Amino acid sequence: MKKLKKTPEFKNEQEVSDFWATHDSTEYIDWSKGKKVVFQNLKPSSRAVPIRFPNYLIERLKLLANRRHVPYQSLIKMFLSERVVRELHHH
Repeated sequence: MKKLKKTPEFKNEQEVSDFWATHDSTEYIDWSKGKKVVFQNLKPSSRAVPIRFPNYLIERLKLLANRRHVPYQSLIKMFLSERVVRELHHH
């Protein structure tokens, strides 16, 4: 079995990022002992994407969102997410 190097102590996230950007993790971590975990409460990172919708479509989305008691922007994200999943599974 290969002897693993000791991971250094880091003062902040930037040091962590800089270190792993220039080092091979297999010299420090035995990935064969890794386990899958689910972080259920993590908020996914997001970014704003400028997109234009026709006014009539926005009004219809707002109507549907109101019926579901959610913000219309959240409804758009839900619709897009559902469709992307369906498309990826279909192809």
